[in-house]
Amino acid sequence: MRSVRMRILAGLLVLAAVGVGAWQFLPSKSDGKTITVGTTDAVTSLDPAGAYDAGSWALFSNVFQSLLTFTPGGAAPVPDAAKSCAFTGGDLTTYRCDLRSGLTFPSGRTMTAEDVKYSFDRILRIKSPVGPAPLLDTLGSVSADRLTVTFHLSSPDATFPFKVATGAGSIVDHTAYPAGKLRTDNGVDGTGPYTLTSYTRNATAVLAPNAGYQGAVKGGAGRPVELRYYDSPDALDTAWKDRQVEVATRQLPPQVLADLNPSDPAQRVFEADGSETRNLYFNTRAGKPLHNPKVRQALAWLIDRERLAATVYDGTVDPLYSLIPAGITGHTASFFDDYPEQDAKKARQLLTKAGATLPVPLTYGYAKGRGAGAQEGAEIKRELEASGLFKVTLQGYEWTDFQKRWADGKLDAYAVGWVADFPDPDTFGAALVGTGSAMNTGYSSKTVDRLIKDSQRYADRGEADRDFREVQQTVAQDVPVLPLWQAKEYVVTTEDIGGGQYLSDGTGVFRLWSLTRL
Repeated sequence: MRSVRMRILAGLLVLAAVGVGAWQFLPSKSDGKTITVGTTDAVTSLDPAGAYDAGSWALFSNVFQSLLTFTPGGAAPVPDAAKSCAFTGGDLTTYRCDLRSGLTFPSGRTMTAEDVKYSFDRILRIKSPVGPAPLLDTLGSVSADRLTVTFHLSSPDATFPFKVATGAGSIVDHTAYPAGKLRTDNGVDGTGPYTLTSYTRNATAVLAPNAGYQGAVKGGAGRPVELRYYDSPDALDTAWKDRQVEVATRQLPPQVLADLNPSDPAQRVFEADGSETRNLYFNTRAGKPLHNPKVRQALAWLIDRERLAATVYDGTVDPLYSLIPAGITGHTASFFDDYPEQDAKKARQLLTKAGATLPVPLTYGYAKGRGAGAQEGAEIKRELEASGLFKVTLQGYEWTDFQKRWADGKLDAYAVGWVADFPDPDTFGAALVGTGSAMNTGYSSKTVDRLIKDSQRYADRGEADRDFREVQQTVAQDVPVLPLWQAKEYVVTTEDIGGGQYLSDGTGVFRLWSLTRL
């Protein structure tokens, strides 16, 4: 899931993992007083067929239901809109779910399996360039019969239940969403714990508890919530210091995160291990300056991750040398093995073999106002140009414009954060480096595609370790993507707000219903 699928802030309580029992942590009954939450994550679209990013999916997990969802810290999805789900047969190609009865949309219509089928079908039909269709690459067809929906997969995919539990599985009212195009108004018709009462793009989303909700959140939503969207970490920091928001999440400036004081009685600070990564993606298409793998390998010899982490991010992130982050099955250090230190001489030799004219020109794009993208880009530009081997044109873009530019192949290199769609290495596979990936690099490798398909055959996900290690070895040689860093998750709240530690845990679910007043 692109991060603008980013995550959350440090201290009084350090969570290595949140147990399933946390799902029972419920806010007190609402007294009508709204809790305000600030973030720099942007919403690309209110239509689940048109968004595959952290800001949009955070909102979706509150206003829509999927058949399945994740409990805090849970490794496997549990029923939400579904009463039960399971593979039928032993070949992992048929997945069947029975819906809860009595689920109703805001219009009063009862949800049926036809709505579920419609929701998945339209994602694949619309195939938005910034939508989640790549996540459903193994879905062949869907059939519906009253309250039973059956997914017919084109190949065995043990990870399909995980995908159903993501924002891509958001169930919409088939009478309220057009079949062949995105819905473009500011309305939402879902069955989640909250209803969206008002929305102003890049400003606010006002959420009220859904009294008719039935699902995995026992007791339903708690207090009303107002999400406030800020266009930069500094703007969020100002809002936090002025107490315009009671919860700050993704992202305060790195220097603010580094200086958070867990002993400050005026705030509660939470830090947890996270699986958010940030990568530099390369346009590998013919005719582009980074088409030749040797040119991309030369880049890999020049990036100083340790310096990035220490200077740009004040030590709040860890250097990453792997497509798959630490803590996820299959993690290796393949890029460290192949490019253990900065070496301009080796980079020059590769460019000479590639027949490149020096310095190689390239355009580098990033999303303005999202984290430290501008400072990061400036540091990477400095490192590449210091070698005399590259000439970098650096440009920041508004988030939606940025997505369109890389989707249209207009950028040679672009830095994007990635938040795991679900707790499995597959979310770092096909979506990032498979043919037709969500990152639209143009990269295609028969070896990588085969290994990803093979890995999906294992119901025991630990058995996929070997395949993903080989994927990472191949990617380190082909370099369609260059891992930069892995981040922890932080949340900071005022002293009278509880539940911040349950808000986000890297499963893609943003649990606004966990927030309460103390």
